[in-house]
Amino acid sequence: MEGVKATPTSTDALARFGHALSDTTRTRVLLALRDTPRYPSELADGIGVSRQMLSNHLSCLRGCGLVVAVPEGRRTRYELADPRIGHALDDLIGLVLAVDPSCCPAPDPC
Repeated sequence: MEGVKATPTSTDALARFGHALSDTTRTRVLLALRDTPRYPSELADGIGVSRQMLSNHLSCLRGCGLVVAVPEGRRTRYELADPRIGHALDDLIGLVLAVDPSCCPAPDPC
């Protein structure tokens, strides 16, 4: 079977995606944005974090190129940078659960 050749660009993109998913708050933000764009206050309340903490995570996700900020008058809403990110998250969840959900214990909270 012939695989996809890893290039510096693809390796960097996957590393950014992995970095984003390495934090449970960022993962929860991405999962919340799968279905619909949201405002920071909605995200913070839904995830149960302070708005300042959420702002830091949104900044990281923007830097990784996974979410975009869309100005709407005095407010800003956030959405996935590409709908395929949501599909990739769904595929990853399905794959991990199909392989062995007990193989990776929950990370220690920081």
